[in-house]
Amino acid sequence: MNSQKFVVGGIVGGIAYFILGWVIYGMLLKDFMASNGVAMKANSDMVWWALIVGNLAGGFLLAYVIGKGSASAARGAATGFVIGLLVSLGNDLINYAVAANAGSLKVIAADVAAAAVLSAITGAIVGAVMGMSKKAVAAA
Repeated sequence: MNSQKFVVGGIVGGIAYFILGWVIYGMLLKDFMASNGVAMKANSDMVWWALIVGNLAGGFLLAYVIGKGSASAARGAATGFVIGLLVSLGNDLINYAVAANAGSLKVIAADVAAAAVLSAITGAIVGAVMGMSKKAVAAA
């Protein structure tokens, strides 16, 4: 895997996760989560460095896995969907098993579905970017 493609894909993926996460969780699911007992921090109380590093980590995870095969938007979407689904399902169910305030199974189902969609869209973006950079490198 080309390290330049990995870095560009990871950064673009992190930015996509950040923006799409705000749309999905911060706008579309905000009221649903609040009405089901999930309390989000106010913007002024968020730990911004952790949010940014977390989104970048997710972007680099997708870039790493997508970069292991031939990168394209379609392959990125499929890979992102599976990664989002399995990582979210694993984390949510473990939290449900051990945390006192993990939320209901209804919240977990919504989070897993949202994470799968969010990761599929981000994976498509990462796959497209990494696929384009491959073509640009080959043409040069």
